[in-house]
Amino acid sequence: MPRRDEPALTEEDPAAEWVRDFEAAARRPLEERMRYAFIHTYKPVLDDARFRAFDTMADYRRWCEESLPGWLGYGRDL
Repeated sequence: MPRRDEPALTEEDPAAEWVRDFEAAARRPLEERMRYAFIHTYKPVLDDARFRAFDTMADYRRWCEESLPGWLGYGRDL
């Protein structure tokens, strides 16, 4: 039920379905919401090794620029 100061959503409103989905998700138990909240997406190079360590931040930044695809957003030029 909408509050008095909020407009009622109608079927024509494109946000209506989104609001219904959000409210349905909010009624689910927390454990179920957490299970479906995070989607693992493979990230080339980043996911190919279990662990990496760098001596300096400059070393890390250099490695990112030289090794990672630009679309991951780890380079200096975003």
